[in-house]
Amino acid sequence: MSRRGALCAADPRPAAVPFWRDAAKRAIAFQALALLAVGGIGYYLFTNTQANLQRQSIATGFGFLAREASFEIGEKIISYSAADSYARALLVGALNTVKVAALGIALCTLLGTLVGIARLSANWLVSRLAAAYIEVLQDVPVLLQLFFWYALFYESFPGPREALNPLPGVFLCNRGLIFGIPAAHPAFPTMGWAFLAACAGVWTLRRWAYRRQDRTGRAFPVVQASLALLLGVPGLVWVAYGAPAAMDVPHLAGFNFRGGVTVSPEFSALLLGLVLYTSAFVAEIVRAGIQSVGKGQREAALSIGLRPGHVLNLVILPQALRVIVPPLTSQMLNLTKNSSLAVAIGYPDFVSVANTAINQTGQAIEGVALIMVVYLFFSLSTSAFMNWYNRKIALVER
Repeated sequence: MSRRGALCAADPRPAAVPFWRDAAKRAIAFQALALLAVGGIGYYLFTNTQANLQRQSIATGFGFLAREASFEIGEKIISYSAADSYARALLVGALNTVKVAALGIALCTLLGTLVGIARLSANWLVSRLAAAYIEVLQDVPVLLQLFFWYALFYESFPGPREALNPLPGVFLCNRGLIFGIPAAHPAFPTMGWAFLAACAGVWTLRRWAYRRQDRTGRAFPVVQASLALLLGVPGLVWVAYGAPAAMDVPHLAGFNFRGGVTVSPEFSALLLGLVLYTSAFVAEIVRAGIQSVGKGQREAALSIGLRPGHVLNLVILPQALRVIVPPLTSQMLNLTKNSSLAVAIGYPDFVSVANTAINQTGQAIEGVALIMVVYLFFSLSTSAFMNWYNRKIALVER
């Protein structure tokens, strides 16, 4: 044996493994290839889009947001006119979406909880009615429900001149529900701040009452005291300003009503359709959450003399919430995303306003990107809040 062969035979180090037989190196190579493929596709799409936009003489960028919008929006929370910019028009649309989503989430949660509890009622009729409500509204597409409610409002109600007047100052016609409100007065902004201060006081009072009960075992009437704060503090401000009672009552002027507040058929149909459709899913989530709590919990609570209502509020629902909250969050996100169907019945939500801006400016990519960013923001904000709430109500395990 030569000297080199003798040294190799004596070397204890293992022979190097080729990279195509090394799983870790193969994974890195495949990821690099995938990254190159994605980058190549992205570069092709970007250059192709740029070439097409230049060929059609369409400008790129978000500079159009500062230009005059030149179109009116039927419903708005903040002041807006056609002379305002596209940015303000999009802000009006986003606020309209927030209004529908916030009201819809609150109402569908309340209605779904009631229907879900009714689904488990020992009363045969109540239980079957709740089951029929869930089955019918879950199986009818939400877009079809929106068309149904919108057509119902327009076909069933008369025009403004023959408007229904069920209560003094309240009118119902195919322009919507019109009702009077208190006339503007400096007392009302102050009452709003007083109400916020009362909410802070209620929060402090609840924390103090819980600590007191843990320390002494004596309960404090939190509900009664909270109601007294929420109603009493703004009421005192109202009295201090001289108890203004003037009303802005709607009246017929020409072909429509003026004054008061109008809830349009588009908004009513959208809100009603979203609430009824989503509440059917929420009801099933609540029913499943309540049934996930062991029967022994209910029997133990009844055995110590609690009434059925207290058993539900103090024992069953607090434990069921840890099961209810995650899927409930998904339904809230669905309701927010489904609000984009408003464009089908003419309600000026963010998608509707963005579509108008796209049609006028031709900048579809920027418009669609804004729609995606806005709905992503809504979804992440809702998820963050519900995750915080879920952690807050989670049972502490030792």
